[in-house]
Amino acid sequence: MSNSYTKAAFDLTVTVAEADMVRRVIAAVELIDDTEAGSDVREAHYACLGPDFAALFPRSDEDPFAGLLDLFEDPQYPYLDFHVAFSEVDQLDRVLVTFSGEQFGIDVAARLIQSCARSALPFGFEWASDCDRLRVGEFGGGYVVITEHRISYGHTTQLLDRAIARARDEGADGFVLAIRDPQHGLSFWNDDAGFDRLSRARVFSEAEAANHDVPLAQDQPEWLAMPEPLRL
Repeated sequence: MSNSYTKAAFDLTVTVAEADMVRRVIAAVELIDDTEAGSDVREAHYACLGPDFAALFPRSDEDPFAGLLDLFEDPQYPYLDFHVAFSEVDQLDRVLVTFSGEQFGIDVAARLIQSCARSALPFGFEWASDCDRLRVGEFGGGYVVITEHRISYGHTTQLLDRAIARARDEGADGFVLAIRDPQHGLSFWNDDAGFDRLSRARVFSEAEAANHDVPLAQDQPEWLAMPEPLRL
């Protein structure tokens, strides 16, 4: 029998109010997990958490902690499977918060940060897969990117597959339509402004490029394969 682990450790810097909110979330989850705490205790604790907590995690008629339970995949088993440590307040009135764990709850941590640490966004962290035996498929890792409106995930398997695809086909990352200007260099097509800077370029798949009506321009536009990223 082997044991698999999802490990992570990272810091983020938040405001004093945000650090306090994270502390209140941790205390509330501990109370929810206490089977001996009756409904009257839960109601009293929720009332003490303040209007900002209530606004962030609104209650339902049946459960004062219904909004908080949305952080968890299974509301029946709310558990913060990572450790959270707080530094002292620094000279800029910021607090360093450290998340760490050997069986790290990636999704819960991401949703907690998105809800309670808005000043740190956009933010991301990495995690690693480990196993106490050398078993195929048990190793790797990934990353999480957290913005105000979205949480996105990536895995080393996806990055590896992408790198192999790129080695076989230089157009694996798509194509951009470009024109060359003697004075200003390359400009790249986007559907809103026409030819503009690369950061705004539309990236076409091979099929889209084959069927796209190339716009008329002073210089003949040409298709360029997207370059390999500087890092994966």
